[in-house]
Amino acid sequence: MEMTKEKAIELVKKHVKKKNLIKHMLATGACMRALAERFGEDPDRWELAGILHDLDYDETYNKFEKHAIRTVEILREMGYDDEEVLNAILAHAEKKPVETRFERVLYAVDPTTGFIVAAALMHPSKKLSEIDLGFLKRRFKEKRFAAGANRDQMRSIEETGLSLDEFLQICLDAMRGISDELGL
Repeated sequence: MEMTKEKAIELVKKHVKKKNLIKHMLATGACMRALAERFGEDPDRWELAGILHDLDYDETYNKFEKHAIRTVEILREMGYDDEEVLNAILAHAEKKPVETRFERVLYAVDPTTGFIVAAALMHPSKKLSEIDLGFLKRRFKEKRFAAGANRDQMRSIEETGLSLDEFLQICLDAMRGISDELGL
C-alpha cells in the first residue's frame, strides 16, 4: 500500500484525539524530513515515520509495553509494509534495538520536538521564531526544564555524525517551517 503524507495525517486524526499529540507528530515529521534531506535520504519516508510514530498512543498510553507494536500492527493491517519505516517506529519506543541511522534519528527527534515546544512556550512571545540555538542550549543544561525530554536520547544523534547543536538547529528550523500548524 502506498502511504502519502495526506493519508498519514488522516490516519493520525482518526486514531489520535489529543491536539497536542497531533502537533507533536507533525513536528516530528517536519524534523525527520529536514534530517533526511541533511543525510541525503528519502524525505517522504522519513517524514511518514515521524508523523506515524505515535499513532497508537491513545490506545497504549496505559500499556506502554504495546506502544509502537500496536502502530505497526495497524499499519500492517492496512497493507503498509515499508520495513524501514516500521522498524524506525519500533526502535523509537525501544521495541527493537536502534540499529540504523533512520532509527537513530527518529529515536533522537522524538523527545527533541517536545523540548523545543517547551522552550518556545517558556519564552515571553511563545513563538518559535523568537528562540534561537543559544536559548535551546541554555535550557538543555537545565535538568529540571522539560524533564521528560530525555537528554541522553536527544544527544544520541551524535552517533550519526551530527553535532547536538546542528541537530537542534535543524529541528528548530523545521518546526519554524510549520509554526502555524503548531500554533507557535
